[in-house]
Amino acid sequence: MTNSPTLRWVKSSYSTQNGGACVEWAPSNTSATGIVPVRDSKNPDGPMLNVSATAFAGLVTLARSANL
Repeated sequence: MTNSPTLRWVKSSYSTQNGGACVEWAPSNTSATGIVPVRDSKNPDGPMLNVSATAFAGLVTLARSANL
């Protein structure tokens, strides 16, 4: 999967307006494919990581439990 312009990206609630920890994901893709695209919002044309919905849930759980 490429950085398709049809993907609707959502910025992480942990991201800040001044450039901190900017991560985006495309949740609309998940129900159709079971894959969650993730990218750095500061580099939208850069690489994209595709993870399974289960792996993404694990990443979210880890982020919520960490002292960030």
